[in-house]
Amino acid sequence: MSIYVIDDHPLMRDAIVMVLRRLRPAENIVELERLDKLTNAVKQHGMPDLFCLDLKLPDTTGCSGVIAVKQIYPDVPIAVYSASPAADMEEACIEAGADTYIEKSASSAELAAVLRGLLMADAEAEESLAASTSSKLSKRQTQLIAMLDKGMSNRDIAAELEISEHTVKVHLWRLFRRLGVKSRTQALHHARNHGLLSTS
Repeated sequence: MSIYVIDDHPLMRDAIVMVLRRLRPAENIVELERLDKLTNAVKQHGMPDLFCLDLKLPDTTGCSGVIAVKQIYPDVPIAVYSASPAADMEEACIEAGADTYIEKSASSAELAAVLRGLLMADAEAEESLAASTSSKLSKRQTQLIAMLDKGMSNRDIAAELEISEHTVKVHLWRLFRRLGVKSRTQALHHARNHGLLSTS
């Protein structure tokens, strides 16, 4: 398995790779400057377990890169980063299938926190899938559902679990995707209808 970093700016690509090497020293990290080189790279380096994708590549427009990657690799998490403020593009990227959105102005510590959260959330989802039937959730996801049921905000959840709000967002996006929903309200409705809320 490999992590793919796709960015046409060498400095930004190096920064992302440096953070990833700290988080996953043993992981194979593949660097590309264009999206159209991805298919051949996967044949050479193996299936991806994470994409770090620059929103603006020479061969993409808007969220087209996210959509293209999601169509081919629907189960692989995508971290999108961009010079555009989150207020402008974050929602569109998430809607297109990205798991998180990082502004290029973020510090290396912020970047590391987001990527760590995404890698942890992904590992948790895999563990959950491997250990149980598809109707079951991981312990963390069960906790989140209960917290949503209490009406807790992302900030409240972050404080309760002693994790960053970035990580909370990542966990929620993974949960929503797992349940096939797009909002807290839909997640709770699904959880109640499928007996996923603890009655204790």
